[in-house]
Amino acid sequence: MTKILDGSGLVLGTCYYPEHWPESMWKEDLERMLESGIQVVRIAEFAWSKVEPTEGNFTYEFFDRFLDLAEEVGMKVIFCTPTATPPAWLTEKYPEALNADINGQLYRHGARRHYNYNSPAYQRLSAVITEKFAEHYAGRKCIIGWQLDNELNCEMNEFYSESDTAAFRVFLQEKYSTLDALNQAWGTAFWNQTYTDWNEIFVPRKTVSNSVNPHQVLDYTRFISASCRRYAKMQSDIIRKYLKPGDFITTNGMFSNLDNHAMNEESLDFYMYDSYPNFAYCLDAYRDDPKDLKDRKWSRNLAEVRSISPSFGIMEQQSGANGWNTRMEAPTPRPGQLTLWTMQSIAHGADYVSYFRWRTCTMGTEIYWHGILDYSSRENRRIREVRDVHQKLQQMKDVAGAVYEAKVGIVKDYDNIWDAQLDVWHQRVDSASMKALFAAAQRTNTPVDFVYLREKTKPEDLKKYQVLFYPHATIMTKERAALLQEYVADGGTLVVGCRSGYKDLTGKCVMDKLPGLLSELTGTDIPEYSFIAPDAGRVTADWNGTELEASVFTDLLEAAGANAKLEATYTSDYYAGSGALVSNECGKGKAYYYGSAWNEASARIFLEKLGVMSPYADIVETPESCEIAVRSKGERRFLFVLNYDKAPAEILLKKECLNLYTQEKISGKVKLEGYGTLVVEI
Repeated sequence: MTKILDGSGLVLGTCYYPEHWPESMWKEDLERMLESGIQVVRIAEFAWSKVEPTEGNFTYEFFDRFLDLAEEVGMKVIFCTPTATPPAWLTEKYPEALNADINGQLYRHGARRHYNYNSPAYQRLSAVITEKFAEHYAGRKCIIGWQLDNELNCEMNEFYSESDTAAFRVFLQEKYSTLDALNQAWGTAFWNQTYTDWNEIFVPRKTVSNSVNPHQVLDYTRFISASCRRYAKMQSDIIRKYLKPGDFITTNGMFSNLDNHAMNEESLDFYMYDSYPNFAYCLDAYRDDPKDLKDRKWSRNLAEVRSISPSFGIMEQQSGANGWNTRMEAPTPRPGQLTLWTMQSIAHGADYVSYFRWRTCTMGTEIYWHGILDYSSRENRRIREVRDVHQKLQQMKDVAGAVYEAKVGIVKDYDNIWDAQLDVWHQRVDSASMKALFAAAQRTNTPVDFVYLREKTKPEDLKKYQVLFYPHATIMTKERAALLQEYVADGGTLVVGCRSGYKDLTGKCVMDKLPGLLSELTGTDIPEYSFIAPDAGRVTADWNGTELEASVFTDLLEAAGANAKLEATYTSDYYAGSGALVSNECGKGKAYYYGSAWNEASARIFLEKLGVMSPYADIVETPESCEIAVRSKGERRFLFVLNYDKAPAEILLKKECLNLYTQEKISGKVKLEGYGTLVVEI
């Protein structure tokens, strides 16, 4: 039986919609998929009415016929709950199930994801359809797993229905118990916002200047996450009652206002991502900036997914041009890009890759979101490329189960992610640094992980990293500070950036000397700080003879403590002579506080000076157009080289390696064609 993510091999799949095509086409499609190397199809995520055409009336024959055929030809199936698109009968009878905008205007039937998680009616009806699906179909031998809903929090990640307000009040009562505690946490003394009755509290609403209480918005975002997670767990708990041994539960996407890590632990066996690197070439957004990572930026998303679920798959992998009839015009992937993006996913840890979609739809909003095949189903370049990918994966099946290698971590947490969404000061520095650190790591072939600090994070989770960057730890807690202290004391190197430690969990500013709870660990005092003024020109600092260019913001630093050392000082504007970088020895390790945000040049300098840049330089040299990734399994190590340029790239292998595509030994200069890839065992 075909399984995925069990370490036995790399598996290809595709997304298929039997409800879109005449039944006379099903068998030919399935047999052609198998002939092309596709072993798994995902179905039914938008097909509620095929099983419950009217409330309480269930008919299973449509998918029974498809599953009979799948079992006949030997195709495996991932079955989905269909709750991403409630049927028209439901939203007409139960309009309270609909989501609304911030003004209370309902989003009506006709698109997708127009429901809210907190409607009691929708929760009840979702539980019924999930139960009916699982009870009837879960025992089928062709089914190997289940997908919950589709792309949770996609399209809309804010919810303003009356059901949401009612549920928000319950959420807050459970969290704070009393209105006095809520008023204190939200700072409602400001602008006379004090609440005297729970019924006075709503989800955020339209206000003058859109200036909603930021502490309320932070809790509201946490509420959205909790609502989505509860909804996913409801479905997962139902399905598990009927699950066959060895079958799995997953979901797809990775969207915001959602603690994906917690959802994965609570409800899933592993996570799936939907990878669409062609968004980098959307004609309404794309600008030919030579410094832009373009489709290579999706490696950042894949690193995020790997932090959620070290063993993961791709439920939707780009296979054709993307676009709706209303937006997102994009070109067809060039020859080689389908392979490149597939190998990009695998390089970052995916052992299952499912292409979206088998055939391009002839109707609806996504008529321009192309699949492997075009409307006519004729042979084309993309299906030939899929067959070639299959042959490559057959040769490199031993990569399955291998773990991505990284000695550098970029630290994140949901409190700071959500605070940066609502606080423009935080957002400015965070956006600049996250982009710069990842770009510098990519262009210097320095693999990085994203490392999330959570309640369950243990010191050993951090100790595998030589260096951790925590770019702007604006919200800091005693528990996180203690965890970071232990990491450094045990020999780690921690680097934090400006605007750190000045807020508590409510999002309120602390009255301590900055950087607050990080002062002792970093040996830093910050008597003054400022955005870099537009007329300041280049603000620079000297780090032992190396020039750093500050970006966005400046904390003016002083070393504080016996083991603290001023490493760099500003050399321009009125900041000249003030501290820009402080180091502090702590146990076996060292903590750094950098008084600015990073740009790509300064990020490179930090990687080099901290001794973590280009860890595979003794094995391979590549131009900057190529990404390097290594996955390891026991003593075996597999090196991926991915060329994101349309021009050929010459790489230099400094030792003899086994080319997994051809099973031949190679070394020396190797030419990669435009968008070419190479996977070798080193």
